[in-house]
Amino acid sequence: MIGEKRKRFKSKIMTLASFFRSYYHNNPEYLFSSPGRIEILGNHTDHNHGKVIVSTIDLCILALVRKTNNHYLIYKTDGYREMKIDLNDLSVKSNEFNKSIGLIRGILFFIKQNNYQLGGLEIITTTNIFKGAGVSSSAAFELLIGKIISYCYNYNRISKLLLAKIAQQAEIVYFNKKCGLLDQMGISFGGINYIDFKNCERPLIKKMNFHLKKYDIILIYCLDSHSQLNKQYNSISEDMKKLSGEFNKLYLRDVDEKSFYRMKNRLITKYGLNTYLRGEHFFKENLRVDEFLNAIKNNNEEKIISLINESGESSFYNLKNCYISDINENLPQGILFSKHIIKDGSVKVHGGGFAGTMIAFVNKNESKEYINQMQLKFGKKNVKKLSLTMYGTRFICKVNEILGER
Repeated sequence: MIGEKRKRFKSKIMTLASFFRSYYHNNPEYLFSSPGRIEILGNHTDHNHGKVIVSTIDLCILALVRKTNNHYLIYKTDGYREMKIDLNDLSVKSNEFNKSIGLIRGILFFIKQNNYQLGGLEIITTTNIFKGAGVSSSAAFELLIGKIISYCYNYNRISKLLLAKIAQQAEIVYFNKKCGLLDQMGISFGGINYIDFKNCERPLIKKMNFHLKKYDIILIYCLDSHSQLNKQYNSISEDMKKLSGEFNKLYLRDVDEKSFYRMKNRLITKYGLNTYLRGEHFFKENLRVDEFLNAIKNNNEEKIISLINESGESSFYNLKNCYISDINENLPQGILFSKHIIKDGSVKVHGGGFAGTMIAFVNKNESKEYINQMQLKFGKKNVKKLSLTMYGTRFICKVNEILGER
């Protein structure tokens, strides 16, 4: 089985290398990868300095790279237009908001601002991360660009934490999207990690030994992309900021939980029940992350699944990020349908929410039938069984080492 995987991987790299040669008329030098991630617990807590459990997965971007002597970074993916960035022009451009080229330009700017070197590059990529589906294709892309620059021009010395922060800044400033640091940290460090964002300058990150023996992890893309829902995402952090402001704090993490609950009636009267419930979600989600750590220590898979299910319920009914305006939209219907057919497991919205993706943890005895049912509903290519991985964004090897060339 391992031998077959290696053969398929080599075949994929050979195909990508052939595309590289035909496009750039040069041989690629380096192979990089950048994975997607799943958020296991901690839905929408990072932007209020909360706690999360995040893991990289076996969906990734693969990139072949060659250094050049000019001052351009050229990025090409089959089926998409080439992106060409002049390293001497790294200013913010409003016409690049919400576009990948803006992210590249932002990564380059913030690397340079941190006193690291830039240089010319030719890049060809392929990916099996489906865009807009909640496994953070944007953060995988951001970290890929950062890691390539770090390896090719800075002796791989840019730290994983700084690369994550650079990626976050690029998304905020050059992509014009408010975001926390969960996705970038999870992908940069790789593996299964507990992250506490109480101090966002130096988040506490702890790598965990976590493997589900009884359950499969299944990602379902519910067809409606979440890539154009910045307004909805921003409303969550804005509501939480209103609540923390009542206590003269910038973030809910700095608010005393008991004081928050004592103020329940006043907060509901002033801001409405929905805003209050989003704050309640924050506090209870942090507690679930703490309980998750204890469940792992005690090897209690049933408790883990129960906590994931509680998180999903809270996102649905308190955070209210499972649909935009109508419970008959694809994502909430996928969640409700899953709850109806899963006997042993849990299901929850995945990532930002409102549209896009859900994730299910299903007993292995049920997972084959569950996958069949969800494929009938959303299409075969939109239902994937995932594996958790130990690697973050990384340089893999020189291309000639994998292809056996001199």
